[in-house]
Amino acid sequence: MKIGISLIAALALILVFPSTAAAKNKKKPAPRGMVESMQSVPCGLKERGVSGLGSIFGSVGIQHVNSNEKLCQQYLFRTDEMEYHIRPRDAKHGALLAVGHEGEYRIKKDRMILRIPDEDKKAREFEVISMQPVNSSVREESSSYRSTERATESRAAEKAADRTEKEVKNRPPE
Repeated sequence: MKIGISLIAALALILVFPSTAAAKNKKKPAPRGMVESMQSVPCGLKERGVSGLGSIFGSVGIQHVNSNEKLCQQYLFRTDEMEYHIRPRDAKHGALLAVGHEGEYRIKKDRMILRIPDEDKKAREFEVISMQPVNSSVREESSSYRSTERATESRAAEKAADRTEKEVKNRPPE
């Protein structure tokens, strides 16, 4: 009888212990966001020629310099709380991201490591150019609206108070 009870208790303990150990080892899911848009923005000049040695070659008559404006991809990556403007860290070998796809990200210092599971699942590094809370523009509009609304209400109250004062002063004595 005692062997049966101890056997049942041991089996119950074995069944409970692995499930709690597995619960502790589960990773937190990575935060997710959406690639909203892509823009080509100027990020420097690409110069070819003798611009650095202009004083030496200028005396000979060689002054030709080719300069092209270099364009980089800049993405708008939106999460639930923030909007990130990001650029690939490796501009030469930067892959294009598909707009409208969801991605998992981590942030380390000024870098964002982004992985898009729908595509090739490769983690890529991006430079964070700017960050902005998602609802900041809505809050600014609503706060400015409220401040102008309060100002017009206070002006209307002041005008009403001025009218009552004038009426009291212009009233004939009783």
